Amino acid sequence: MNDEARGTDGARTDAHRSEKAVAVGAWEALFRAQVTVMRNLNTEFPGGEISFNEYDVCFNLSTQPGRRCRMRDLTGHLLLTQPSVSRLVDRLAARGIVEKQPDPTDARGVIVALTAHGFDVYRAVAVQHAASIAAQVSAGLSDSELRTLTELCTKLRVAAADIPPVHRTVAVQTDPAPV
Repeated sequence: MNDEARGTDGARTDAHRSEKAVAVGAWEALFRAQVTVMRNLNTEFPGGEISFNEYDVCFNLSTQPGRRCRMRDLTGHLLLTQPSVSRLVDRLAARGIVEKQPDPTDARGVIVALTAHGFDVYRAVAVQHAASIAAQVSAGLSDSELRTLTELCTKLRVAAADIPPVHRTVAVQTDPAPV
């Protein structure tokens, strides 16, 4: 926080509250846009052999060296809990889309690898899905705005990754001051 954000008595100033309100407003706009776009993409998802969440697993594996990674690393790329990812991977493995292999560096670990068949399935769906993504994300935005959006989202993601998690107990505040 900058020095001007506190008054002489150490209380937060209106300028700080305003900065906070702008940040919260930006987060809400970003979140609502993401929810709307994701719902539309889920509805339009070409599916067939894989579901929307299964596609996400295949996409993330396709970006890894050798199209494989440790289960715990895969979980870190997804917005699902570890047990949910394990069940999803088990379903994909049962259909031959991924293979589970022992991790040679960790006796308890598992390597998940996209099979050749799995990559073919992923690629076929990805072509159609990319068209839906392009339509949803570019709706109402110019090429310049899309580049700016990409830059801002990347900047936010990188900065947020460097901020340690803060766990606080929330105290009920009786002051009706805006957030």
